[in-house]
Amino acid sequence: MERLPKRQRHQQLSKLLEENPFLTDRELTRLLKVSIQTIRLDRLELAIPELRERLKLMAERSYDPVRSLPLHEVIGDILDLQLDKSGISLFEISSEHVFSRSGIARGHHVFAQANSLAVAVINDEIALTASADIRFIRPARLGEKCIAKAYVRSSGAQKGKAKVEVFTYVGEEMVFQGNFIIYRSASEI
Repeated sequence: MERLPKRQRHQQLSKLLEENPFLTDRELTRLLKVSIQTIRLDRLELAIPELRERLKLMAERSYDPVRSLPLHEVIGDILDLQLDKSGISLFEISSEHVFSRSGIARGHHVFAQANSLAVAVINDEIALTASADIRFIRPARLGEKCIAKAYVRSSGAQKGKAKVEVFTYVGEEMVFQGNFIIYRSASEI
């Protein structure tokens, strides 16, 4: 495939990052078939920050404040939160999260991200996990960025329990799925 002219490449780069701001420079090199240096220069020319800065900017966007637990107790960075509706968090797998021999993430870290997001999305002072039906689809690995998306399927304000579904992705590939029942403070815990 022939390389795109610079202007078209810049348009394509902007479009790709608008559609998926979580793309790494490496993923962009593969998609645009150019070197990593070219991607970095293009981002610089277009004033597009690197991934970490893009994520910080997204996290600083206005979202509902977490009520059910202190923000520092949420595993991963909350990128979006609409209480009793949905939430998104990002968790990067680093060396302390993996088995040293294989570079595969310990499952409890992936679960903790999903579980804490399921609790954080509940619009109540107290929310605790009552049960979880989970499925690991494939291992997460060192350096991968896990994006967890939580959806409140029933708020359960009357019965004191809410149902929350969480899907965790690395890129476009699902790595974890969980169905959580969360106690709300309205119930007798």
